[in-house]
Amino acid sequence: MTQPPEEIQLDLPVLPPVAPMLAKPVKAMPKQDSDLYFYEPKWDGFRCIVFRDGDEVFLGSRNERPFTRYFPELVEAVRRELPDKCVVDGEIVLRKAQELDFVMLQQRIHPAASRVKMLSEEYPASFIAFDLLALGEENLMEAPFSERRAKLEGIFPERGGSIRLTPVTQNHERAEEWFEMFEGAGLDGIIVKPGDQPYVPDKRTMFKVKHDRTADVVVCGYREHKTGPIVGSLLLGLYSDDGKLHHVGVAASFPMARRAELVDELKPYLAKLGEHPWGEWADQAIRNMGQPAATPATGGQRMPGAVSRWNAKKDLSFIPLRPELVIEVAYDQMEGDRFRHTAQFRRWRPDRTPESCTYEQLERPISYNLDDILAR
Repeated sequence: MTQPPEEIQLDLPVLPPVAPMLAKPVKAMPKQDSDLYFYEPKWDGFRCIVFRDGDEVFLGSRNERPFTRYFPELVEAVRRELPDKCVVDGEIVLRKAQELDFVMLQQRIHPAASRVKMLSEEYPASFIAFDLLALGEENLMEAPFSERRAKLEGIFPERGGSIRLTPVTQNHERAEEWFEMFEGAGLDGIIVKPGDQPYVPDKRTMFKVKHDRTADVVVCGYREHKTGPIVGSLLLGLYSDDGKLHHVGVAASFPMARRAELVDELKPYLAKLGEHPWGEWADQAIRNMGQPAATPATGGQRMPGAVSRWNAKKDLSFIPLRPELVIEVAYDQMEGDRFRHTAQFRRWRPDRTPESCTYEQLERPISYNLDDILAR
């Protein structure tokens, strides 16, 4: 997190930059007979720590780009709905009806002020609060989470508004129900917080449990690793009902030695871009970028998918492969018709044909009302 601009002067017991406390992944939710653990839904948005000192508001992010200028509607909401002096940890989310929409939330990060203003009015974001670092003149970072949570609940006397309080339970069985139930609203797991721990910036002292599913996918190409001409990630595809092969994400969980071996193993499947199922899409993407269509055929072709707004210079070129290889990957959730996060390689599937790798094999969570979650 970065320092606020010089024009923002904060007089708070906790000042930015504060790196948020993190969670380490576990396979199952920790359980004890005591009331040690607090279980919360894992929100799918942008992690943010809000600093408010009267009219001065700073929205800190996990990286070098503060959120303050991108979410003016949240700055006003903080002034309306949070105490005059406080530091609150939480997640910026964007709702689409009764579900979360992470794709649209990503579109909110835009360099043009006019575009930021328009998006803030058409697609307003919300802030889900789940920890309290300071209140008034009191620094709460050394206090146990159970105490911080109690004080956090105290600053939310009413429900509604753009600043919301995340639900919490200390009942393990109820948390298991939430894990299965809430995914339909776009939440992607459960966060487990030891109630006796202080707030430790940038340390994985909490736990997170996420959905782990598998799918058989087609290997359609690969992107080179940043260190050189070895495999960085495999491009993955699935067939839709109309027979089209769609880009659904990447798999990148390989040791360095294995990345080098894969280059030789994949050589027999190298394809010309013009003969690849995504060649036409890629040529159009290049033309839209104002570049000569012929240039990328030598290796500068843009990979299917959107350019990251966090790293516009990231190289998304790829080396096309004939779509003949099938692998099994683990994934946690879908975002539209793509994997939300990087998939994890499990094994090669020589027994599966590429045409059998369709969207029909994917689990679809039961829909769940977001308001019902926040009302808990």
